[in-house]
This record gives sequence, C-alpha cells and structure tokens, in this order.
Amino acid sequence: MGSDIIKIFSENDSPRLRYIAGIILGNILGLQWEAVTDRRKLGKHPVINYSVLNINGSVKISPDKLLFESGVAKREITVGEWKGYPVFFQTDQGSDIPFDIFAASFYLVSRYEEYLEYDPDEHRRYPASASLACRNGFLEKPVVDLWTKEFARIILKKYPTIAFKRSEYNALLTIDSDQPFAFLGKGMIRSMGALLRDLTVRNGHASDRFRVLTRDEEDPFQVYDYIISNIEKSGSAARFFFPTGDITKFDKNPSWKNEEYRTLIRKISGKYEAGLHPSYYSADKPAVLRSQMERFEAILGKKAISARFHYIRLKMPVSYRILDDAGITEDYSMGYPEEAGFRAGIARPFLFYDLLEDRQTGLTIVPFQVMDATLYQYKKLNPESAGEVIRNLISETRHAGGLFVSLWHNTSLLESSEWKGWRDLFEMMLQIQKP
Repeated sequence: MGSDIIKIFSENDSPRLRYIAGIILGNILGLQWEAVTDRRKLGKHPVINYSVLNINGSVKISPDKLLFESGVAKREITVGEWKGYPVFFQTDQGSDIPFDIFAASFYLVSRYEEYLEYDPDEHRRYPASASLACRNGFLEKPVVDLWTKEFARIILKKYPTIAFKRSEYNALLTIDSDQPFAFLGKGMIRSMGALLRDLTVRNGHASDRFRVLTRDEEDPFQVYDYIISNIEKSGSAARFFFPTGDITKFDKNPSWKNEEYRTLIRKISGKYEAGLHPSYYSADKPAVLRSQMERFEAILGKKAISARFHYIRLKMPVSYRILDDAGITEDYSMGYPEEAGFRAGIARPFLFYDLLEDRQTGLTIVPFQVMDATLYQYKKLNPESAGEVIRNLISETRHAGGLFVSLWHNTSLLESSEWKGWRDLFEMMLQIQKP
C-alpha cells in the first residue's frame, strides 16, 4: 500500500474542502494529499472517505452540507463533546469520527459566523460575545489543532505506516506603536498648543512637556530601548507595527513626515521586521490604506508586507480584501480586543478564504491570542491575574504545537504608577513563552 499520499474522496469537488484539507492534512499534519471525485483514482493509497458511500478500509467522515454550499446562511449549531473537546456538526454512527471535522474547522477558520448579521460594538467590530466559541466556553482552546491531533490517531489506526510531521511550538512578540511619543513628534504648532493647554489645566504636564521638548529629559513613551533589551535577553522573535495615518479622534500618532518619528521607525526596522498599523478609518477604505502604505514606503524605502488594523477594526471580508488587493501578504489583526483566546479556533497562521467569492487568497492571517489592553482595559485584571491568563494561553498553544502571538503597546510598559507590575509581567511572559 502506498503511503506517500493520502486521498480524500468526495462525490463532488469543493474548494472549501480543498482549503480546509490543506490546513488540517497539509499544514498541521504535514501530509501529502489529493482530493478526488472518481473512486477509480483511489488506487492503493490511504483514503479519507468524505461521502455517504462505503469504501472498505477507509477513514469515514459523514459530511455536513457546509463545504458543498456557496455563500453563507445562518445555521443552528449544537455543541457536543468528544474526547473531552467541544465539537459541532455531529454525524451518524457510521463514521470513524463523530462530527465533521472538516466542516467544523472550516466554520471557525474562515470566520463564517462573522459574515452573518450581528450587533456590532461601539467601533463597529464583531464582538467576541457573538462567537460560537465564546458562547460555548471554548474560546481559550485551539480546538482545530486539538481535533486534528485526535484525528491523526484515528488515521494511524487504519494506516499505521503514515508518518505525521511534529508541530513545533514557537512564540512571537508584536508591538503596536499607537503613540510612540508623549510630547515629541507633534510638530511646532501642535506642541505649542499642547504646552499652552497644559499651562491652563490643573495637573497638566507643562513642565514635563517643556523639559522633553528642550531635550532635558527623554520622552516618557520612549521605552523602546527597554523593549529591545528584553527581546534580546529572551531571544524572542518580534515584530513592530507603526501607523502613518492622519490624526483623528482615534489616531494620535505623529505625522509621518516628522523626522523624529521617521528616525524611530528606521532604527527599529534595522533590527526587527516593521509592519504597517493602518488607521482607525482604513479598515473599509482602500484609498486610505494605499496612501498610508505609500507613506510607509517613503520612510523605509520598501513596501509594507504586513499589517495590523488599529483598534483591531476588522470587518469580514472587506478588510482582508483591501489588504490583499494592496499587496499586503500578512495580517496580524485576528484576535478579539475584549477577550483573550483563539478567535479562529486555531493556533497557527493560515491563508484567508473569501467566503463570498469561495476562493483561497494569498493573504496569510497570523492570529494573536492575547493583548495587553484586553487584560488591563477590558478585563480590569491586575498583573497577577493577567499572568494566569497568559500562562494558560501559552500552555494551550504549546500543547497544540502552535504559534503563541502576544500584542503589546509601548504605552503599557511605562514606568508609571498606572502600569505598576506590567513590566514584570512582560518580562515573565518573554521567559515562559520560550520554545
């Protein structure tokens, strides 16, 4: 029996099935595979039978209709349990696995539910509370990876000669520089206006601002030397994101023309990968995004290939279409602002699938599991409680052999009373996340 390739038999061709099979069999398990609709082409290869037909010796999965449909439609989903894990799209007893792992995984990874109607939050975002994972208590588990581990055991029982690749855990620190400076980088007019305002406001920062502007003190938001020192000490992989948009109510970054800001971006990008942090209003405006990409290129002399939307303002599928059309090849926005966990149910990068066009794109989505603002601002946790959340997510990601991605801001690592203890948490995370 040839074990060099595994065949997936389906009565109908399906781009959705090919997409999710690529993730489960290819990306996670490291198998060579082929989808076929003609039983005569199965040969003597191992077979996953994704149909209602009977094929002797195959691994049988009774298919849900989801992967053979087009577009999106609301589904009534019941969550059950298998091997201690939550599952849905349960199937009949004639299957070797009691739920459709391909359809369930596709539903989560494609973010199917985010294409349906929902009540957005104040920033027009899809809320974690609307998700199947959050409503059923499994947001903090990378269920697609965990299901796949159990699925591999079932395949191995039928085909003992199959060899799976070992999934290697890794970690990535990402830093968003929404406000790289407290006082610098604002230009003469903005700086003078802010100084005059400070002079008229009780508990203002006039003296601090003046000392920074006259270079007697370092800007308090300039903690990049501290961040880089800890990255180097821990040996962590890291990526920084910088905004180049215009100032708005939600965008407080310096002008992209400001020389202090440009110098900072060049300095960081000389050591680590630097990506674009598209502005609050760019998530559904292609022209705005392209303008910011041009500014980024003008600063660094090279195109931005990675991005994360400011405020995690992500709307499916328009935001990802905009990035893909603009030539961005990696997005880091897949995570919830208000909850930690696995938004797409998976602990590793994957390609964006456009459900409305039913096609796999070339845009790689790199999910993050936890953000500092989630723990501090949304959940109101102290550093000790936040540490427990981080430890659990690292443990889950490590068990899945996935990529643990954290999102921090330079402004959460200040030496101020407001953020007391968060530097310790940051340093602890960098140590325990090591592969």
